[in-house]
Amino acid sequence: MTDLMTKTAADEDICARVAEDETPMQTRMLDWARTNTGSWNAAGLERLAPSLADAFSCLEADIHLQPTQPFEKVNAAGQADTFQTGPIIRIGARPSAPVQVVMSGHYDTVFPEGTFTDITDLGEGRLNGPGLADMKGGLSVMLGALQAFEAGPLKDKLGYQIVITPDEEIGNFASGATLIEAAQSGAMIGMTYEPCMETGAMSGGRKGSAVFDIVLTGRSAHAGRAKEEGRSAIEAAAHIVVGLEGLNGTYDGVTFNVGTLDGGGAVNIVPDLAIVRFGARAPDAKAAEWATQQVQSLFEQATARDGIEGHLHGGFYRPPKPRNAAQQALFEAVAQTGEAIGLNLEFVDTGGVCEGNNIFAAGVPNVDTLGVMGGRIHSNEEFVVMSSFVERAQLSALLLNRFADGRIDARKIKALMS
Repeated sequence: MTDLMTKTAADEDICARVAEDETPMQTRMLDWARTNTGSWNAAGLERLAPSLADAFSCLEADIHLQPTQPFEKVNAAGQADTFQTGPIIRIGARPSAPVQVVMSGHYDTVFPEGTFTDITDLGEGRLNGPGLADMKGGLSVMLGALQAFEAGPLKDKLGYQIVITPDEEIGNFASGATLIEAAQSGAMIGMTYEPCMETGAMSGGRKGSAVFDIVLTGRSAHAGRAKEEGRSAIEAAAHIVVGLEGLNGTYDGVTFNVGTLDGGGAVNIVPDLAIVRFGARAPDAKAAEWATQQVQSLFEQATARDGIEGHLHGGFYRPPKPRNAAQQALFEAVAQTGEAIGLNLEFVDTGGVCEGNNIFAAGVPNVDTLGVMGGRIHSNEEFVVMSSFVERAQLSALLLNRFADGRIDARKIKALMS
């Protein structure tokens, strides 16, 4: 990797093409955001998917909507239901090109149907709205960068697989295998379009993430007449909750968080059902294994209580993505490319997770915050910085150009994974 801080004439042309596309990039983000695509809103996801596919049809690529298989979801009664989400959008171009990248993003948001629908101008170049930063803005930046690159002379030297998923915010349970398959189809570099941080910083290392549901059943009884005949599922669940929270701080970098404890009803009935829903984060594979063992131990202790039975669902759906030699080499190349357009990029380790974890686990080095600048994501204060579209699309377009012309040796970076 040499001379990445200097722009060639081809680089200048790409940056100019991106700048001309500023308004279309912003406009299509706003159009996409007007359709609610909460992760559990299958109808909304089905509505938006064809529009996304149509937008990407301007590329010299094959596009299809891939139906998803249903996945398991524990309902409020403690039973395992199935849920089928919207389609995965698959886009592929030039599979025989000498350089191959895998690009990923998601079109679901955390906002259920009927919540947080307005797009508001906050002034100072910021807009507030559902999914603007996370990540309909990122999808638009991805498309803008590809359009600018494909209009240049080097497009035949680089091929790509794009996976746009409908379920990232709930764990990619339907699309995870597709992400792995795309990454393992010859990709040398992964590019994911989560928003960068409000400061402009990008994500470095990421922890692994788990989601668990523990369902416990006991025996109901009249709490006044025959309390001794009952077996409280909530009491057993409470011991699990206390045990989980007590694990925080006992293994470096591992955290547990109980999201909800469901169950019970009238105060004169011993509750015979409880559901503990919680998450865990771990910095590496060994830590994830330890965390899983602790969960299993607490579950076994609970179900060893007289009259208590249960079942355990979930686990580490996203493996950790620590820094290694390949990641560091990629980060340095991205940072130097950023300098060519006046960006001072910093890479900060984070406890957050994304599809970049999956791609890294498939053996592909990945930079995963190539999207727009924004903040307050996952809240109704989410905002996007409108001026960031051009600079972030230029960054991606230049990276594609440098992978194609060899100034960034994608094959050499990939080799550092072994």
